[in-house]
Amino acid sequence: MTYIPEGYESQLSLYDTQRAIERIKHVFLAKLCAALHLVRVTAPLVVDPATGMNDNLNGVERPVGFDVPATRSDAEVVQSLAKWKRWALSRYDFNVGKGIVCDMNAIRRDEELDNLHSIYVDQWDWEKVIQQDQRTPEYLREVVGRIVTAICGTLDELKWYYPQLDVDLDRSIAFVSAQELEDLYPDLSPKDRENRFVAEHHTTFIQGIGGALRSGKPHDGRSPDYDDWDLNGDLLFWDDMLGCAFEASSMGIRVSPESLDRQLTLAGCDDRRKLPFHKALLAGELPYTIGGGIGQSRLCMLLLGKAHVGEVQASVWDAQTMEACREAGVQLL
Repeated sequence: MTYIPEGYESQLSLYDTQRAIERIKHVFLAKLCAALHLVRVTAPLVVDPATGMNDNLNGVERPVGFDVPATRSDAEVVQSLAKWKRWALSRYDFNVGKGIVCDMNAIRRDEELDNLHSIYVDQWDWEKVIQQDQRTPEYLREVVGRIVTAICGTLDELKWYYPQLDVDLDRSIAFVSAQELEDLYPDLSPKDRENRFVAEHHTTFIQGIGGALRSGKPHDGRSPDYDDWDLNGDLLFWDDMLGCAFEASSMGIRVSPESLDRQLTLAGCDDRRKLPFHKALLAGELPYTIGGGIGQSRLCMLLLGKAHVGEVQASVWDAQTMEACREAGVQLL
């Protein structure tokens, strides 16, 4: 359901919005690459489902698939590049401490549409080779800090060009586990827990997403075959415009052969063990990595103080969304 705050007006014209989006994507990519030692590479739009390379997300989303007569096989539009990136790092002979970043464009046809969600997803998908002894919460938090610095630095430069922007982000990060959130607010839903905590701690990283909490339920779903559920999390900022927690990135230290083995069983996904990607990972043939996705449209929306993601990306919308935006004078691209 689309909600437009009363009295909302874009702080930039449509022309300036397009120029600002261009500037954000240029500046942030440079800062992210410098912060994490990444190199931009070309990435696929489609993958062969038989390889196990596509991201299964929460396990219920249906990928967009089609047949390819020329290859006599099927193909799927990627839902993210979480697995492909790790395979690419191995194939491209990247050393420890180096990584890749790519423009990921996906279609998630089962996404529910609202101010923050679209069926079109665009991300900076990044992945970096690490050593086994870096698979720690401390290293995860260090990387989160670097990403927040890159985001806040991009906002600083943007406001130099567009001083009318009144967006402010908090550089100090509150780290909290999903279990700690459940203990703090046992009677709230996971989304309401996020809103309650992030309203007070404006920049927050919630760690440990995917595994069951003491209540028996996970904070949120995660596919068992890319993030280690103990060493992953979501980065959220408080959005004054919408009055809610705003997820900018999902990321984490990736599964080891041991944690993949455990998580496949916990998730009831043992059938994936026979797929080429999973066989290689279980055999220890892929490097240890950390990686994630940072929403491009999400970040543009946050830094530009927009009320709806359709103001910064071109997609398709339901009748209710188009009517609500038309009545509020919000221009969808």
